[in-house]
Amino acid sequence: MKFLLNRMSRKFGRGCLEFRADDGRSWTLGRNEPRAVLHLRDPSALNRILLNPQLQFGQSYMDGAWDPADGNLLQVLKVAMHMAGSLNNNWFEKLLGDAAAWLGELNNPLRSRSNVHRHYDLDYDLYSTFLDQEMFYSCAYFNDEGRDEPMSLESAQQAKCAHIAAKLDLKPGARVLDIGCGWGSLAFFLAQRFDVRVTGITLSEEQLKVAQRRAQERGLGKQVEFRLEDYRDTRGDFDAVVSVGMFEHVGRPQYRNFFQQVHDLLTPDGTALLHTIGRTTPPGGSNPWIRKYIFPGGYIPAASEVMAAMEPKDLILTDFEVWRLHYARTLAEWNRRFQIHRHSFADRFGERFCRMWEFYLLVSEAGFRWGDLVVFHAQMERSLNRLPLTRDYLYGGDRRRKTVTSIRRQA
Repeated sequence: MKFLLNRMSRKFGRGCLEFRADDGRSWTLGRNEPRAVLHLRDPSALNRILLNPQLQFGQSYMDGAWDPADGNLLQVLKVAMHMAGSLNNNWFEKLLGDAAAWLGELNNPLRSRSNVHRHYDLDYDLYSTFLDQEMFYSCAYFNDEGRDEPMSLESAQQAKCAHIAAKLDLKPGARVLDIGCGWGSLAFFLAQRFDVRVTGITLSEEQLKVAQRRAQERGLGKQVEFRLEDYRDTRGDFDAVVSVGMFEHVGRPQYRNFFQQVHDLLTPDGTALLHTIGRTTPPGGSNPWIRKYIFPGGYIPAASEVMAAMEPKDLILTDFEVWRLHYARTLAEWNRRFQIHRHSFADRFGERFCRMWEFYLLVSEAGFRWGDLVVFHAQMERSLNRLPLTRDYLYGGDRRRKTVTSIRRQA
């Protein structure tokens, strides 16, 4: 085993993982910084990890086969992320992995609903415990550089909504479609702040129930409508189409169909905004552990894949923004809140579920901090002259509105 590990260690430019068993034996993979030590409770798990690291590293943690020696799982995942990034995958293995991922992304309506059920129809109390008060389950926007105090998760999620609304350039009475509306959080923000009518669609029965209840509680039943509906079945004309954190579940075989729907649902002078996790590297497969336990049928796109699917559909890309590290901060706060109530979830769902959930949150954070994950914002139009010609309307914010108001008063 040690001979094999020494041979394998030559492949890694960065990172070192040391596995220590209860009987005093130890094994080392990699040679350079950064380093992390794992307490190997089941030495037989090491063979499984070496044979299929992308799946077995997370699965063996779920099974309790190992723990971080110092309790810092994020440090272990940081090292693992550096080690994975230094490998040049065998082209044949990569081809097989990509092919398997592609087949897993053939998300017809029935399969899409099953995939959503696996993750989003979990106990509402779980999500309400670690998300912000408005229940946003997507990347927050921390525009707090230069401030004395960092933004709270609640403030950062509101900032995200305001940024999205600015990009949609909404007018009172506009008809808005929210594809993948979650628990209705963005729909409520837009309806209350901009006096628009919002139709939210989701494939999650639990999210639909919560969204409809919240709409009634807020007196927005006539202004906001939620449907259990596949985006492929939606019909109508909308002045704005927005999709936040849903495109990751579409799957590559359906990309062109998705953008065709956006085009067909958008009025000629409408605006669309796609908010999705993306990768800074070329197209590739999906992580097998994430695909098996967290997001079946999911895929994180490269920017080139988004553009290739969008461009043939007569949609004009008018703005493309990349958010770096915002999701890492969001995930860190989600995990902090989850850990506060972890004991209660262990009692209800079991220790294995809790280990799966914390691995999911932390490996995702590691991907945004040290891997190739970012967030893409793609703004689309059907007309060249729909929006202002500069970005002032996005970042001028209150300053621009105050200037306009002052000019009007002087006139």
